[in-house]
Amino acid sequence: MDETQIASLLKSSELYPIPQSVKLSYGTAGFRADASLLESTVYRVGILSSLRSLKLKPSTVGLMITASHNRVSDNGVKVSDPSGGMLSQEWEPFADQIANASYPRELVSLIRDFAEKEEISMGGSVSSVLGCVAVDKGVLTTPQLHWMVRAKNRGVKATESDYFESLSTSFKCLIDLIPVEKIERRRSSKLVLDGANGVGGQKMEVLRGYLSNLDVEIRNTGRDGGVLNEGVGADFVQKEKVVPLGFDGDADRLVYFYVLSSESCSGDKVELLGGDKILSLFALFIKEQLNTLGDGEGKETRLGVVQTAYANEVVFAKTGVKHLHEKAAEYDVGIYFEANGHGTILFSESFLSWLVGKQKDLSQGSEKHNAVSRLVAVSNLINQAVGDALSGLLLVEVILQHMGWSVQKWNELYKDLPSRQVKVEVPDITAVVTTSKETEALKPLGIQDAINGEIKKYQRGRDFIRPSGTEDVVRVYAEASTQEDADSLANSVSQLVKRFLGSS
Repeated sequence: MDETQIASLLKSSELYPIPQSVKLSYGTAGFRADASLLESTVYRVGILSSLRSLKLKPSTVGLMITASHNRVSDNGVKVSDPSGGMLSQEWEPFADQIANASYPRELVSLIRDFAEKEEISMGGSVSSVLGCVAVDKGVLTTPQLHWMVRAKNRGVKATESDYFESLSTSFKCLIDLIPVEKIERRRSSKLVLDGANGVGGQKMEVLRGYLSNLDVEIRNTGRDGGVLNEGVGADFVQKEKVVPLGFDGDADRLVYFYVLSSESCSGDKVELLGGDKILSLFALFIKEQLNTLGDGEGKETRLGVVQTAYANEVVFAKTGVKHLHEKAAEYDVGIYFEANGHGTILFSESFLSWLVGKQKDLSQGSEKHNAVSRLVAVSNLINQAVGDALSGLLLVEVILQHMGWSVQKWNELYKDLPSRQVKVEVPDITAVVTTSKETEALKPLGIQDAINGEIKKYQRGRDFIRPSGTEDVVRVYAEASTQEDADSLANSVSQLVKRFLGSS
């Protein structure tokens, strides 16, 4: 760094002093805290993004500010890598250092040392803080920004309208490929989307204008007031088992649900189709196309289904999107979802190239050609950078039409064991250390034995705890043969957590 850059950093950083007695840590959700505490963090993440872009030049890097699925005052600041995925975990310690640097000169020293270590050249001119140019893309969903970053670095058109065109064109392609014998069985029920008073509902309104094959009513877009994410989200319906007011406002999580009327049960009951059911639907559809291709085409395809400990095991990965994404990328086609509805499908570059080649070679209109065309269309429809509720919703809808299924029929794929998830506030969530798959607690010492003792009291009982990656809480998950037992197990383990770690 030259003297001009150092002087610029010193002067600008003095304008954004860090909040007192607050220590921030970069995780799956980036830096997350009350918005009033994040002014200096946004400034410093801007520097982080510039350094990342310069390190991987010539690359575009994204910076997003979002409340995600949390209350309106709880904001997050995070970086999208050139791949469209999350910031490399190798850079997270440096992110923590500069976010928490107490004084401008300490900040500049950290930046200078890191730039030298990473051999980052910052050039002679200063267009912004460190020689990078910032482009304001306006109000977007988080997945839209990730999609744009990925597209830009792949050399394809990357505007918001390009995003909508990609989704709508591939959706129409899949609709057109529905077999004739299944067209008459297309379900005619209306989809109701609740936007949680966030940007997701507003963007769905725009996307709807590109579509002619989807009947959707959009509620709670935020245009008429309403509080962002209040009483909403996948967490709300999944954990509380009650009717939600919507889904998470930045549209990176998707769950379906329907309500059984009081005529069929005592009081309204929510039937949730969360990430596990969505994953199952996607896996069935992908597998159907691969089976149609068969082994006679000279390609043995590796299909991977990746879940967390919150689901029945296929391939386990540690909770957190970055861990699931990394594992799914090991396959020709990798599908991952968290139970909360965050997930996507990844296609390897080599497999996509093979599909495109087959699309040219196979006889157009044949079953194998249609199967290949569906897979290519799915790769364009799904947001491969990150979980995206808008693209995921379109894929769910077209697969249901392809299958001729109602949501109720889809829900019959399998039956979940009754479960309960609760949050426990504790003084220090880092006191909880788990195994890599997060199914057992290693610390505090003795807590896992105590949990095992509680599990033994319940038929088909299962329970685990883990520190949250997005909130300052310990999450407790319990399941058992009945809802009453699942609730009781979750409550007893929550009390154990408080006993071992104390209450916040």
